Amino acid sequence: MASHRLTAAWLNRVEGAGIPAIEIYCARQHFDYRDRPQIAELGHFFRDSPVKLHSVHAPTFTDEIWGRSGPDTHINITERIKGERIRWVDEIKRALEVAETIPFRYLIQHLGVSGQEFSEYSIDAGFTALEELTVFARQRGVEILLENIPNGLSSGERLNLFNNMTHLNMNYAFDTGHAHLLGNLEGEFDTMKARVRSLHVHDNDGKEDQHLFPLLDGYGAEGGTIDWAATMKMLRSRQGQYPLMLELKEVPEMQFPLLEMNRVFDKLEAA
Repeated sequence: MASHRLTAAWLNRVEGAGIPAIEIYCARQHFDYRDRPQIAELGHFFRDSPVKLHSVHAPTFTDEIWGRSGPDTHINITERIKGERIRWVDEIKRALEVAETIPFRYLIQHLGVSGQEFSEYSIDAGFTALEELTVFARQRGVEILLENIPNGLSSGERLNLFNNMTHLNMNYAFDTGHAHLLGNLEGEFDTMKARVRSLHVHDNDGKEDQHLFPLLDGYGAEGGTIDWAATMKMLRSRQGQYPLMLELKEVPEMQFPLLEMNRVFDKLEAA
């Protein structure tokens, strides 16, 4: 739904579907974390609703078209140029300030951008940025979680290396689809599991980051190749450590996506 502006009306549908907690993505066409009226509107909803804001995904682009307006819109906290890195840290701080109106527990953060190669310079830059951001987040009751993404900095092994090199002691958000792209979903989870505090659950064909609906046929949502019986057994091994959080791409022809999400939850729980 990140292509549509998030309103209280949309969230009322979430509540009606019985979904107890959500994550909001800071994509400005969807949720503009600098827009005080939008934040206030959603704040009123969460104050009166049983639905909880579990997490907020940090912004990854500053434009409203997923970074297609140019590379200078791609937020990267491992940027080596200090002035640019300060700019991106400031952008993420604005997202963290949402917690002053709408409390949430976790901010999901990328270390680098998709496809970025490993370098010690990037580790140093990421450390400098996150050292500042973790203090800023903690003052607002938020913990920053690093997500495994397809780059040379953010596999499970590399995230553990980052923790060992920087001593920031950061926890993780485990993304099933991203781990599948590396060809070793269970191995990635095993590497990260002690520090996993949240999930992104979605499927793909092992080649592209498609964010497909798990175990759901029709609507163009089929094609995923994750073994969900094995994956759910794996995820249940850390019972109570994290919620089952779906992160799915919109399917335009799907008339009732929230009902289909509940079907997915049922199928995953039965897997």
